[in-house]
Amino acid sequence: GQVEVLHWWTSGGEAAALNVLKEDLQSKGIGWQDMPVAGGGGEQAMTVLRARVTAGNPPTAVQMLGYDIRDWAEQGVVADLSETAKAEGWAEVVPEPVQFFSTYDGAWIAAPVNVHSTNWIWANKQIFDELGLSEPTSWDELIAALDKIQEAGYVALAHGGQDWQDATIFDAVVNATGGIEFYKAALIDLDPEALGSDTMKEVFDRMAKLRTYVDDNFSGRDWNLASAMVIEGKAGMQMMGDWAKGEFINAGQTPGEDFLCFRHPGTQGTVTFNTDQFVMFQVGEEQRPAQIELAKSIMEPSFQSSFNVVKGSVPARTDVSDEAFDACGKKAMADLAEANANGTLYGSLAHGHAAPAAVKQAIYDVVTAHFNGEYDSETAVEELVNAVEAAQ
Repeated sequence: GQVEVLHWWTSGGEAAALNVLKEDLQSKGIGWQDMPVAGGGGEQAMTVLRARVTAGNPPTAVQMLGYDIRDWAEQGVVADLSETAKAEGWAEVVPEPVQFFSTYDGAWIAAPVNVHSTNWIWANKQIFDELGLSEPTSWDELIAALDKIQEAGYVALAHGGQDWQDATIFDAVVNATGGIEFYKAALIDLDPEALGSDTMKEVFDRMAKLRTYVDDNFSGRDWNLASAMVIEGKAGMQMMGDWAKGEFINAGQTPGEDFLCFRHPGTQGTVTFNTDQFVMFQVGEEQRPAQIELAKSIMEPSFQSSFNVVKGSVPARTDVSDEAFDACGKKAMADLAEANANGTLYGSLAHGHAAPAAVKQAIYDVVTAHFNGEYDSETAVEELVNAVEAAQ
């Protein structure tokens, strides 16, 4: 058999990780037809998918995130993996907040390949050592560190001016400023009081402060190029999900020696996540066995380990050993287990796991307009309330 897989994993670290899955399937005699569509958030890939499904020729499997999965499930074009999931015991090992996106109407429709968490900061260790900096654990310590890095002539905060990247920082700042319950109220429950609160104004004030540490050429920069600035010692920090770690590893760097990974100050003990899942589409009976093997391969503990070691993320299964993972990976797995046990594991707004696409885009628009100086913080709060209400 053969599988055709639509995805947007095209950067160095991502392509290396995907290769692990290709090789695993090839060892089982299953051919891999690659269908990469570049674009960090997957928007272009979803456009290609719509055209394929409309033409009655869907791929075998599609990399997908969050509410996009549920939107496609509603359309009745996805395949049912429930029999395989039950036989393999997926429900016992996948955290419930992740399962919310793997299932629809009680049926398993996707195989989660990983859990990424978004509230990370990546830092150049040489710059930190040179300036005598330690990992900041509070907002004030973070600002003091950014000030020192900027004063030393480096770019303090490597960032790409794209709406989803702005929103990734916003996620962490909402969590750090108001706490995880405020994050849930504002970005998951979409409570107008939380969205319009003084706390949210403080969030926007902090976003404006972070904007002062970004270089002039940030507009339109891809996330992996911002990672490269930290890797190459041009910038001190990047606020990005743990897919960034794949870029550091791909560049031959070692955590603790060349770069540092730490939770965004104020978000310790919580995890905002997104999970890459392969959604299976309805294909002909002759393609079905290969599709089932693909789903099984994705969920195998050995694959979940080898894939996520390369990708920078952690397994979607909670029963996978952390033995093969580096220091950042071990920390990420421990943090995920802690957050899952404590009920502080929540979907990332920036990455489509907190609210449906229309709401996500409405929040993107306000956050990016404010970050680019179009609104002051007070106006941004008003615009946020109105935009979310209009998008629901």
